[in-house]
Amino acid sequence: MIARLLGAGLVVAALGGAPFQCGSSSNPETRREDTAGDALYDLAMDFRAKGNEAAAKDTLRYLVEHYPSNRHVPAAREELAEGSAPAKSAAPADP
Repeated sequence: MIARLLGAGLVVAALGGAPFQCGSSSNPETRREDTAGDALYDLAMDFRAKGNEAAAKDTLRYLVEHYPSNRHVPAAREELAEGSAPAKSAAPADP
């Protein structure tokens, strides 16, 4: 009987010291973890930094389509729109 009480007391003490899990916060400053959309945006920027523009654009498109309410979607849409503009020719036009 004493062993059970002692065991139960140890379990309660161990659980009392465990951190509480909080719900996700809508404030990005207090949020402790990234969302899937945040991770996708970071991945796209990593692809771009490594010179893989096609993978960056594919990842940004996936972000926009699957996580439309993510905080990075406006920037992703802007980056995708910039990439779809016609490329300017480096050669001067003939007069």
